[in-house]
Amino acid sequence: MNRIPENTPSYEFAVTVNAEHIDYLNHVNNVVYLTWVNVAAEKHWEILSNDEINAKYVWICIRHEIDYKGEAFLDDELTVRTWVGKTHGVKSVRHVQVVKNGKVIAETASTWCLVDAKTQKPTRIREDVLSLLK
Repeated sequence: MNRIPENTPSYEFAVTVNAEHIDYLNHVNNVVYLTWVNVAAEKHWEILSNDEINAKYVWICIRHEIDYKGEAFLDDELTVRTWVGKTHGVKSVRHVQVVKNGKVIAETASTWCLVDAKTQKPTRIREDVLSLLK
């Protein structure tokens, strides 16, 4: 998927590749992409949610699938963008793309589970959360 679906809340941020992101192959290390995925998820949720929701629920990642379609190198300017896809039951799929010069170089689909903050058990995603994701 190269485009964010219309009328879907999304979030993006810019990143400049620095020396700490580079591995022994002289490109961005795979773990760094995963860090950006996590930052995108956290920042987007901060924008969508509120104190009342955050007191009731937390999200726990249960799966990451990453497709690497290109490489990023020192000093590259990248855009990391995210949006929420299919949401059902206790799970929600978050999409994250890393874009360089208008081309998607990494694409991630992460499955997140909604957890009750008090019981620490999975909880069904109800309208109070669903309405934030639409």
